[in-house]
Amino acid sequence: MKKIINGVDSLLAESLNGFAKAHQDIVSLNSSPYFVTRKQPKDKANKVALISGGGSGHEPLHTGLVGKGMLDAACPGQIFTSPTPDQMMAAAQATENGAGVLFIVKNYAGDVMNFEIAAEMIDCEHATVLVSDDVSLPKDHSTGRRGVAGTLIVEKIVGAAAQAGKSLLECKTLGDRVNDATASMGVALTSCTVPALGSPTFDIGDNEIEMGVGIHGERGREPMDLVSASKIVEQLAQTIDEDLKPQQGQKVLLHINGLGATPLMELYLIYDLAAQFWSDRGVEVVRSLVGNYTTSLDMTGASITLTLLDDEMMTLWDAPVHTANLRWGC
Repeated sequence: MKKIINGVDSLLAESLNGFAKAHQDIVSLNSSPYFVTRKQPKDKANKVALISGGGSGHEPLHTGLVGKGMLDAACPGQIFTSPTPDQMMAAAQATENGAGVLFIVKNYAGDVMNFEIAAEMIDCEHATVLVSDDVSLPKDHSTGRRGVAGTLIVEKIVGAAAQAGKSLLECKTLGDRVNDATASMGVALTSCTVPALGSPTFDIGDNEIEMGVGIHGERGREPMDLVSASKIVEQLAQTIDEDLKPQQGQKVLLHINGLGATPLMELYLIYDLAAQFWSDRGVEVVRSLVGNYTTSLDMTGASITLTLLDDEMMTLWDAPVHTANLRWGC
């Protein structure tokens, strides 16, 4: 294993220190316990505080999405490990300013359990949006569908609503609606290497791909022979299309997400193929996002996310945002 690190135990702390220094105009870092907050988070009285988090290794999710028009705080755990309830409680205390706290949680057992514990212990009004956009798993899966790259879509749209002064209930209802309108699926050409493990989390042949991978280095729903980009995208898009069932004339947001080690050249190729897939079916791709946003360390691969948009969601997506890794209109 080759990694540019000083040590496994110090990696998270040193990375967070560097992130906070690089973006000190946007964020502040609290180190005991660890969480990242917006600079001057109380810039608007009675604004709903949005808090998310999860294991590290998915950067820029979530810390890189803290800022105006998006998250008020993010709680990073160790690599692929849920943050602890005390991190979430401290983040809530630092950002709540009279309108309550909305937790945005990816549907993984550790994240769900720890955010639930934190929610029970804070004394302000609160609610939770559970993100479950991974259609590689069936709807009746025992633990539900995983939250993957669609998390960013929820955070951006709900973040704009909170910035505009929407109530906690309105933000919660909107977040659930965006989640229901969003579907994602990923594919990997290689596994990832967790520094503490020192070797790939699963084996994959040179001429194989793993279809339906998660973002924690877990295997997908099936290994397949390596085929052309067109065939890979068709399978991913077809699965998403069958789940969301967009109608002709439906306006959508298309997000192509890199899993950490896939060149932008390939991601834009995927975008071209996916956009053509839905265009051929009369679906209008009116908003787009391409890049590495919800990664899995050094995994080579990508995911496709589609969100069915209405006028309100489109307006909120377009609203100004200023974070380390997502910004426009400011």
